[in-house]
Amino acid sequence: AGQGIEADWLVARRQTAGRGRQGRHWDSPEGNFHGSTLVALADNDPPAQLLALAAAIAVFDAVAELAPNPERLQLKWPNDLLIGTAKLGGILLERQGASVVIGVGVNLGWAPVIHDRPTTSLADLGRKVSVDQFAPALAVKLVGAIAEWRGSAGRLTRETWLARAHPIGTPLSRMDALGSRLTGRFDGLEEDGSLRLRTPGCAVHIISSGEVMLG
Repeated sequence: AGQGIEADWLVARRQTAGRGRQGRHWDSPEGNFHGSTLVALADNDPPAQLLALAAAIAVFDAVAELAPNPERLQLKWPNDLLIGTAKLGGILLERQGASVVIGVGVNLGWAPVIHDRPTTSLADLGRKVSVDQFAPALAVKLVGAIAEWRGSAGRLTRETWLARAHPIGTPLSRMDALGSRLTGRFDGLEEDGSLRLRTPGCAVHIISSGEVMLG
C-alpha cells in the first residue's frame, strides 16, 4: 500500500502477522477484512492526525449499513469500532514520508482473541458479510470521509466523529507506554483530534497518544 496511489486498496484474505497499537501481534483467519490504503498529504491539508478520525468514520458508516444492530455501534478514541463494549474493528495509521498509510481490520467472520478486552464479529451478531461485500462499501465511505476532512479543514471530521463516538462525560482511562494510568471523563476533542480527558479535580489533560479504555 505504501507504494500505491490514493484511493487504491491492498486487501489480504488472511493475516498471520498483524500489528496493532502498542506493537500488539495477532493472527486472523480468512473471513475478516484486512486492508490498507494510502493518503498523499498536501501542504494545505488539515492535520494528518485527523485522518484516524476520518478513517474511523468510514469504517463506522460502512459497518452500520451491514450490522444487525447499528444503534449499538460506537467509536472509541482514537481508532476502535465497538459494538457495545466489544471490539469489532480497528484502524492503524503509519506515516511514510509525505503519505499516510491507513490500515483497517474489521471482524466480519471471526473475533480474534485479545487478552484484555472483549471482541466480537458480525457473524457472532448473526450477519454474514463477505470481504468482497465489505471492501467496496468501505472504499466509497473513505473517499467521502477524506473529502470531508479536506473540504472543512478538519472541522466536520471532528463533528462527525463525535456524533458516532462515546458521549461527552463517558468514563475513560488512559494507559501510557510506561504503564501509568490516568482516569477521568471524555471532554471532547482538540482541533488536531487529540482527546480531552477531564480528571476528578477538573483539570483537563490533552491526550495525543497512549491506550484509552472505557471505564
